[in-house]
Amino acid sequence: MAKWFLRIGAVITGGLALSDFYVASHVDPNDIAFVRIVRAVATTAIISFDYMTSLKKAEYGTEEYETVKSQVHRRSAGRLLALCCANRGTFIKVGQHLGGLDYLLPEEYTSTLKILHSKAPQSRLEEIQQVIEEDLGKEIPQLFVSFEETPLGAASWAQVHKAVLHDGRTVAVKVQHPKVRSQCAQDIILMEHLIQGVSWMFPDFSFAWLVDEAKKNMPLELDFLKEGHNAEVVAGMLKHFRYLKIPQIHWELSTSRVLTMEFMEGGQVNDREYMEKNGIDVNEISQKLGELYSEMIFVNGFVHCDPHPGNVLVRKSTQTNKAEIVLLDHGLYQNLTEGFRLDYCHLWHSLIRIDMKGIEMYSRRLGAGDLYPLFTCMLTARSWASITRGIKQRPVSQTEEMEIRVNAVKYLPRINELLNKVPRQMLLLLKTNDLLRGIETSLQTRASATSFINMSRCCVRALSRYEKDKCKSWHGKLKISWAETLDLWQINLYAALLWIKTTLLGSWIAGILGYDQAPQ
Repeated sequence: MAKWFLRIGAVITGGLALSDFYVASHVDPNDIAFVRIVRAVATTAIISFDYMTSLKKAEYGTEEYETVKSQVHRRSAGRLLALCCANRGTFIKVGQHLGGLDYLLPEEYTSTLKILHSKAPQSRLEEIQQVIEEDLGKEIPQLFVSFEETPLGAASWAQVHKAVLHDGRTVAVKVQHPKVRSQCAQDIILMEHLIQGVSWMFPDFSFAWLVDEAKKNMPLELDFLKEGHNAEVVAGMLKHFRYLKIPQIHWELSTSRVLTMEFMEGGQVNDREYMEKNGIDVNEISQKLGELYSEMIFVNGFVHCDPHPGNVLVRKSTQTNKAEIVLLDHGLYQNLTEGFRLDYCHLWHSLIRIDMKGIEMYSRRLGAGDLYPLFTCMLTARSWASITRGIKQRPVSQTEEMEIRVNAVKYLPRINELLNKVPRQMLLLLKTNDLLRGIETSLQTRASATSFINMSRCCVRALSRYEKDKCKSWHGKLKISWAETLDLWQINLYAALLWIKTTLLGSWIAGILGYDQAPQ
C-alpha cells in the first residue's frame, strides 16, 4: 500500500509543478492537473472509506445489510458522477462505459451514470473556434456560411455543431475538446494507480480490465480520421441494408481533431414516444437493430461498440416513407479475430440449440473457465434456468429480470474475476450487448424472440461460409450449402410460427390447445 501512495504522490507532485503554469494562463481550474488528481484521489478515498465503515454496521447476509449496501452504492455512484463531470474527458468516457453495463454492475451505479450519455460538459465556443482554425487553417466564416454556436450535443471527447457550407449543404461538425489529448495519458495512469489501491483494499473487486480497455481504445478514439475511415468501411460492408444510413465524410474539412460529415437528424432509438408520434413501428426498429449488429458481429467481425441512444437515431424516409436507422459516432470499433469470432458464433449457436456440451466447451475457449455458467448468463442477460430450458423458448419475465439484477450485485466479485480473465475483445461485446438490451427495454421489445432469430441466421451463415472456404471439394461445398439452406429454412419456419401465434387466429388456436398459459 505504501508503494501505491508513493506512486500517487509522484503523480500529484508532477501535477503541482504544472499547475502554476495553468493558473498563470487563467485556465479553468478543472483543467489544472493538480486539481484533477487531488479530486480523483479524494473521491476514491471517500468512497472506499464509506464502504469500509458503513458495511460494518450491519450483519452480512441480512436484509439490513443489503439496504445499507444499496445506500452506499447510491452515494458512491453520485460521487463518481460528480468526479466524471468535473474532470471530464477520460473520466466521462469511463463513466459512460460503466453506465452501459446494466446487467453486470449494480443498478445504483448504472442508473446514476447513464446521465453521462446525454449530458456531458461543453467546451466554450472560443475553444472550439481555436481548434477549427488551428486544424483547418481558416476562420469559421471562411469555411461555413453559418455555424450554430449552441452544440447539437456534447460527449466525452467532443461536441457537434450544425453548420452550412458555402455550396448550401448542411453538415455536422464534430470538434474535439481542446485539452482532451494532453489529459488522456495522465488520466489513464492516474486511474491505473487508483484502481490498484482499491484492489489492495478490496481484493474481490479488481477493475484492471477497465484500465486495460482504456489504454487500448481511448487513443484510437481520439483520432477522428480513423473514425471517418470506420464509417466508410461499415457503410460499404452493410450497404445491402437499405434502411441503414451513415453520414458521408467531408474529407477536405476533416483532421484528427475535426470531423465534418453529412448532417442527419432523427429521434433517439430509445424514444418510444417519438416513434409512435411519427408512425414508426418499435418492433421493426428493434428487429432491424438486432439484424445490423448480428451481421457485424457474426458475419463481418467488425463491430460498432458504442450503440448508446445518442449514437443511434431513427427516422421515416421522406422518399420511401419507410423507417431508417442512422448510425453515428464510429470512433470505437472492435475488429474480431477469426478464431474469436468463430468461437463466439459456435457459442451462440449452442445457446440457441440448447447444446449444453457446446455451451461449456466454447465458453471455456473464450476464457470463462469454470465460471462458464455465470459467463453465459452475463452474455445473454438470462438466468441459468432459462439457458438450460432454451433462451428462445420463453420471453424474459419481470421475475427473471429482477433475478438477473439481484445476481449482478450478489456475484459482483465473480463478475470482476471473469472480466479480468476473458479476452479483451469480449469486454466491448459485453458492453455492446448491454447497450442493445437497454434499448430493447426502453422500447418494451425485450421479451421478443426476434433478436435470437436474427442471431441464429447470422451464426448459420457465418459458420457455413467458413466451412466452405476451408472445403476443397465441390461435393463437400454442396453438402455444406444444403445443410445451411436446411438450417435457415427451419429458422424461417420457426419465425413464421411465432408470427402466426401473435395473430388473432394463432392466439385462438393456442388458447384452445392450452399453449397461452403463463410459464411455470
